[in-house]
Parts: sequence; C-alpha cells; structure tokens
Amino acid sequence: MVARGSPSSEARRAEVLAALSISIDLGLGLPMEHVLRSSLLASMLADELNLSDDERATVYYTNLVLWIGCHADSHEFSRWFGDDLAMRRDSYQVDWSGLPYMRYLLQRTGSAQPIGTRALLLFTLLMAPRAQMAALIHSHCLSAGLMAQRIGLDRTVADAVACAFERWDGSGLPSGLRGDQIPLPTRIVQLAETCEVHLRTRGTSGALAMARDRSGRQFDPLLVHALAKCRDRINALPDQDVWARALELAPDDGVVLRGADLDSLLGAIGDFADLKCPFTVGHSRAVAELAAAAATRMGLGSADTDVVRRAGLVHDLGRMGVPNSLWERSAPLSESDWERIRLYPYLTGRVLNRVQGLKSVTAVAEAHRERLDGSGYPRGLHGSALPITHRILAAADSYRGSLEHRPHRPARAAEAAATRLRGEADAGRLDPTAVDAVLSVAGHRTGRRTSGPAGLTAREVEVLGLLAQGFTNSQIAQRLCISAKTVRNHLEHVYLKAGVTNRTGAVLFALERGIVGTIEDGATAP
Repeated sequence: MVARGSPSSEARRAEVLAALSISIDLGLGLPMEHVLRSSLLASMLADELNLSDDERATVYYTNLVLWIGCHADSHEFSRWFGDDLAMRRDSYQVDWSGLPYMRYLLQRTGSAQPIGTRALLLFTLLMAPRAQMAALIHSHCLSAGLMAQRIGLDRTVADAVACAFERWDGSGLPSGLRGDQIPLPTRIVQLAETCEVHLRTRGTSGALAMARDRSGRQFDPLLVHALAKCRDRINALPDQDVWARALELAPDDGVVLRGADLDSLLGAIGDFADLKCPFTVGHSRAVAELAAAAATRMGLGSADTDVVRRAGLVHDLGRMGVPNSLWERSAPLSESDWERIRLYPYLTGRVLNRVQGLKSVTAVAEAHRERLDGSGYPRGLHGSALPITHRILAAADSYRGSLEHRPHRPARAAEAAATRLRGEADAGRLDPTAVDAVLSVAGHRTGRRTSGPAGLTAREVEVLGLLAQGFTNSQIAQRLCISAKTVRNHLEHVYLKAGVTNRTGAVLFALERGIVGTIEDGATAP
C-alpha cells in the first residue's frame, strides 16, 4: 500500500557519496567496496605523511571519485576493446607502460568486432597508439573533473581526478605530468587503489611487491616507502567493516541532505549513470519528472511524490554493472546476455540499500522493471507486491524509454509510444491507472475514467459494488463481460487505493462510501 504521511526522505551526504563509489566499482568491473577499501589504504598513507585535515579531505574525496569519469568513455572503450568492464578490471594487472602494456592493448583491441573491423582498429592503434589513448583519456579526465564539481566537491578534488592517468615518470596521459607536478592526492590514491586490487588477489606481500616493482615509474617512491611501513595495518584490513570504517573517515559524516539539496545530489548521480550509453543521456531526469507529475495527477501526497521522483533519478545506477558491449548490441541477445541485463535493477538496489534515509526510494527504484503479471525482473514480483509508487515509475520509465533511440530499434513517435504503453496495460503488465496518469501528463488524450472515492475508476467502482453484494470473481467477470484475470487486477487496484488488504476490508470501504447498490439494475448475487 501507499505509505501515506510517511516522512520525506533524507540521507547522510557521506552515505550517498559512498553509494556512488559502489556504482563506480561496478563500472570498473571490480567487487563492491573496492573504492571504500582503497580509502582505508589512502588514510594509512595520510597518517604516515602527517597530512592536515584539509589535505585528508581532498585525499578522501579524490579516492571516492577518481574513476567517476570511467563511464563517460564506456562507449568508446567498448568500441575499441569489447567488454569495457573486463578491460578495466584486468588492466590493474598491467603496468601501463612499455611492451607489456602494448601487448595488452593489442590483445584487447577489437576483440568483440568482426575480423575486418578489428584489423582496421589494430591498424589505427599501431599508427599512433599514444594519440589514440590520449583521446580516450582526455574525455575521461574532462568528464571526471566536471562530475566531481557537479556533486559538490572542492575544486582541488576536480583537479586531482583530472590527473588520474598521469605517471610519476612522466609517461602518463593526457599531459605527461611528472613527479611533483601531479597533485599529491592523485599520487596517494593511484597507489592505494591499485594496491587494493593486488591486496585482494595476491595478499599483502604481493601488493607491496607490485608497488616496489612500479616505484619510480607509475608511483611516487616516497609513497611506496610509506606504504611499506603500514604492513601490519594492511594485514588487518580484511577484518574491518569497510563501509562503517570508511564513513568514519568521511570529513562530512554528520551532514544530512533533504529537500532540494538531496534532489540536487541524486540528480547529479542520475546524470552520471546516464553517461554510460550515448542514447540514455538525460533519461533519468526525464523519467523522474514524468513519474512525479503522474503521482501528483493521481493524488499521491508530497512524501510519496518525492519518493517516486527520487527513485526516478537513480533507478538506472545498476546499468554500470553491465558492459556496453551488451547495451549497444543491435543483434539479438543470448539467454546468458539477457541474464546479465535482467540483473541491473538488482544492482541498483545493491548500490543504494545501505543509505539508511533512502530505503523507500531504493525499493521503488529497484522495482522499475517489475510487472503486474510477474513477467518483470529482477524478482518477478506481481500484483499487490507492487505498491502504486512502484507502478507509476514502471509506467513512466517504459513510456520514456519508448521515445528514445536504442541500438535494436529507432525511437518511437509520441503516439506510437502511447499506443504501446496502453497495450502493456491491456495485457496486464502495467497498471492502467498509472498508465493513464503518465500519458495524461505527457500530453496525450486518455479518455480519463470517472473517478470514484480514493481515485477509483468507474469500472473499479462497478467491480467493488458487485463484490460488496456477494458476487464471486467469476460471477463479476461474467456479468461485466471481462475475464476473471481482469477482475483480479481491478480488485488489486481497489485494495491499493482503498488501503485495505482483503475482501472484508474492501466491503467495509464500499459500505462506508455508499458504493453498495450502485449497479444499475440492483442485481444481487445468486
């Protein structure tokens, strides 16, 4: 049921940004909490260097969002290297310089392309490898700096993340900065987050050996020496509650966001998610606005409308965990490919579910691909398991997606999108009332039904009236010339709108509102 009168959402800023870091983990193809574990290693280095509070804050946030630009170049990464997630994940095992790095690039280039396309990409890369990679990295760095500022981080953080691919020996990209020209927070985070990967796969000794091997090339030798002094603390890292410990380190741990401030941060995070694919840019904001307007049209209170809007802003965060090679494929997908696609709303929930103030938002966002008949995903929920807030977002997302180009189909015209949405409602997959509201606020004529108490449609009033008179579902179906399944759907809507959970509650609702006896011929049950 709709949670009428529930308090407006609020959330600790540090938790929301930590959730953002989880989605960055997904985009890197790495286990969740990679970034947060890296923050603990970066904090050890800050201790060894005796950094000031301001310097620690810059290091903390640089670590949190260093790779926030990685999704902006996912489209190009996928074109060049196939599975963008696998490319990024495996790159941690390679020192990005010299012959091993070149061999790695050649093995990956065009790996998912037809032989002719792959040959062309390999030729292009071999003609000017540094220029080709510099173009990709420039896009990443520019996007990362802009996104860091969009989510309210200091300019020093934006400057630090823009140098993510620079190297101590000057062989990095895009500017070839050398030594102390690279901001200290960048140098600390580069070492910490690379060591985290090797710590997880090779243990403390393996991680420190990797750091020593790359010292003076990829990493600042002073920082490598400082990290080695932290061996005992590094050994204890796996035993820590990473989420809790990382939040303890957050400089703004006590800041709570609500209202417009919360909307602004969630909107920026939604924009970040939409950068994953060229054809989804702006999708989340458009869905959020449409869903909120539909919720208002249906008479939901401000708290529920806020939940629907905020869920719309972040509903696609889980897309980070699916490679672009699947999102951008025009050919039919295999069953295993579909399984990866169907996982993304679940990943949205995994990203957000630790943010205590966003529990209701998370529930709605995670369910935006569920359908009333149980045919949706990721959990196959159906009927009364989907409150009206969930149904509104599902309808808004479906309609907006129809208007947008996808690799396997062109964008639909507005009327074609509306026809498709009505078809989904007629088939029992989407809620007819939510569909009507979405289409109405989108500017379509809906032939809106006469509303009864609690927003009941004329047909729902008919069904409820017969129910209150003792008719069974099959008898109601026969009398109204509709299917028994349609009757069940109408009754689910009645229960939701009336705020009841069973037939007895519905009958009492009908009695209280004078619905009994409204059937024209006054027929009674056999």
